[in-house]
Amino acid sequence: MTTVADAPKVVDGLSAESYHADKTSISSSGLRALLNPGCPAQFKYDRDHPQASKKEFDLGHAAHLYVLGEGPELEVVDFPDWRKKDAQVQRDEAYLAGKVPLLTKDHEMVLEMAEAIRRHPIAGPLFTPGTGIAEQSIYWTDPATGVRCRVRPDWLRGSIVVDYKTIKDAAPDTISRAIKDRSYHQQDAFYIDGVEAAGLAPDGARFVFVFQSKIAPYLITVRELTDQDRDIGRARNERALRLYADCVANDHWPDWTGDVTEIPQIGMPSWDTLRQAEEYLK
Repeated sequence: MTTVADAPKVVDGLSAESYHADKTSISSSGLRALLNPGCPAQFKYDRDHPQASKKEFDLGHAAHLYVLGEGPELEVVDFPDWRKKDAQVQRDEAYLAGKVPLLTKDHEMVLEMAEAIRRHPIAGPLFTPGTGIAEQSIYWTDPATGVRCRVRPDWLRGSIVVDYKTIKDAAPDTISRAIKDRSYHQQDAFYIDGVEAAGLAPDGARFVFVFQSKIAPYLITVRELTDQDRDIGRARNERALRLYADCVANDHWPDWTGDVTEIPQIGMPSWDTLRQAEEYLK
């Protein structure tokens, strides 16, 4: 019997909460969480037990609102910090109302960050209002595994996916490490595949990173990933999709070790082993 895959779908106006709560499809962050240093067991627990809001996420959401024109409603709390009880009460009430609470100083910071984006010779034109679509939800079915997938580009400008990230330091070397540590090369490939699968880029999609420092003067680095790293990211996605399909099919979500009967060995990272072996094992 042949299974008919669900057709690609583009959804406008879907809330971020509904998008992230969807358990019938998997996102880029989900695929990344399945692979080392994550594992299926941790992924499933985190999906079933969503994390509470964190200040770093609040700042990012607020910055997205002013740069993209889409995002949650803000609640500016006129206190220097969260130590006073009144400030904490206003913060908690904002969360209950579905708003993002920001201290006055943090709100001023994200306004300055958005202004820096508008002044930037590359990022500014990329985010010109009216030239793209923010936070559009895209769904498609992976043909190899039958897994339903989803992406939500920050900004889709024609065939260009623009991904806006705030980071403590937007220096290129720092960004390079962040791509490795957070597997952003997987996100790059996955978003390109999703946009193309949905028919939104008939001639092929591009993915552009816009990183902005959260430290004044809020410097910006715009980059495209190398082809080789994108290929690696796509290969990681393919492995994660197979792993996810197997976990769902068997309702079995293993940890890092998997099903073993003997205690495995472990050692230092390869580079450290080589370095110390050269120094000490003579």
